[in-house]
Amino acid sequence: MPVSKRIPSLCLSLLIGWLALPLANRAEETTNTSWNVPIEIVRNRVRVPLAINDDPQQRSFLLDSGYGINMIHPNLVESLALRKVGRLDIVGIAGREEAGMYSGAGLKMGEAIYTPRRIASLPSDARRRRGEDGILGAGFFNRYVVEIDTQARVMRLHEPKTYTYAGKGEIIKLEFPKDTPVIEAEIVDPKGKAIRARLEIDTGCDGPMCLGSHFVNEHDMLGKVEESKTGVRSGVGGGTKVRYGNVSQIKLGRFTVDKPKTSFFLEGSPVDETQAGHLGMPAFQKFKVIFDYSRNWMILEERQ
Repeated sequence: MPVSKRIPSLCLSLLIGWLALPLANRAEETTNTSWNVPIEIVRNRVRVPLAINDDPQQRSFLLDSGYGINMIHPNLVESLALRKVGRLDIVGIAGREEAGMYSGAGLKMGEAIYTPRRIASLPSDARRRRGEDGILGAGFFNRYVVEIDTQARVMRLHEPKTYTYAGKGEIIKLEFPKDTPVIEAEIVDPKGKAIRARLEIDTGCDGPMCLGSHFVNEHDMLGKVEESKTGVRSGVGGGTKVRYGNVSQIKLGRFTVDKPKTSFFLEGSPVDETQAGHLGMPAFQKFKVIFDYSRNWMILEERQ
């Protein structure tokens, strides 16, 4: 299953169409403004149990801020009678693939009902070992304020218009060069040098941090890593070689993540070359994380 990828290339007309969609088709069919949704943590990634339309079988979707669109496994498209409405290219760490676009999927998470205008499906996923039934990507994070508490195994969804933050967490600015969030952070290499870095937030990645080969080479990261081993990171388009090791620290505002395990890409990158790499969900394991795209915020609350 994909564990690292770059964002899909979405055409402007799809984005405009989603924004123009009537609220009744995008929001829950209740008057609530917040919902608690149970989550599961499987191999360091967040899975959301849900039902689709009237299908009684429970499905499991990956919560993935690094994916520019919601996805569904191709084996479910026909059984759920989803209607094909177009196609788009999805760009991955080792290539690109054309995906079909479908409408008619209502995702029920407890009392919350999320109805994406479009959901994509990659034909190649039918040939891979099935870990999840789909992906909750950028459209989902745009729809709600998403609060993830991995320790309590719960995700809280809030209506952006009525949400107010009153805690004492660290508010970190989000940028959106495309569909997925990017932050400014500081990476301290094994020799103690602090390097400013733009990092995509990718909750779908099972490792704390991945760094693209362009950034690794520019800052001679591998020459400063004492112990490491080689491996392969897989995603859309195939796989790419990496070396595993650690940096000393990642600085996120007033908080730090010490000695995070890092995948140093030997070729290619999990992100655009305007960014150094991305941070996965394990980088935030000591925090409660709140994503508020409507205000361009990510909020970190350190657990006691």
